[in-house]
Amino acid sequence: MEELVRSSDAGAAGRSDGVQVRPAVADDLTAVVEAYNAGISERVATFETQPRTVAELADWPHDGQPFVVAELDGAVLGWARAGRYSDRCVYEGVGEHAVYVHPRARGRGLGRALLLALCEESERHGLYKLTSRVFSDNQASLAAHRAAGFVEVGVQRRHGKLDGAWKDCVLVERLLGPAAQ
Repeated sequence: MEELVRSSDAGAAGRSDGVQVRPAVADDLTAVVEAYNAGISERVATFETQPRTVAELADWPHDGQPFVVAELDGAVLGWARAGRYSDRCVYEGVGEHAVYVHPRARGRGLGRALLLALCEESERHGLYKLTSRVFSDNQASLAAHRAAGFVEVGVQRRHGKLDGAWKDCVLVERLLGPAAQ
């Protein structure tokens, strides 16, 4: 399997030494779910409140959408994935993405590395833009997105409630391939 990003290319000040970012496979799903569920329980990354299961994500490695993981010494420490933004044909080249890093691996530049690799993988899949919503108080995710070349293009005020409290979301996007020129 082709390695997308080496640690020397990905991390700030070498903080992600030894980490490889590569396309995800089915065997990664247990670790993917672990990182995902940590983000759900911490209430800083998603409006979702119910833990996910491997069975719910079973199609992800095979559904043709860009999906990468960060691995160190055989352990998957984070993941990023792009899915369809809309069913409307005009948005066919736009992907909506998510990125999660396991709590024990944060602060190493893995979010940036995953986002950079996801951009490359998304271009190979024919996407010309990645976009997402990031909670306005999730400074770590906003910083990782900025470091990976994403720009903040707006704020969706009171976009939804999480545990009864309104959350604002920052819209981030990055143009890919010819759209970026």
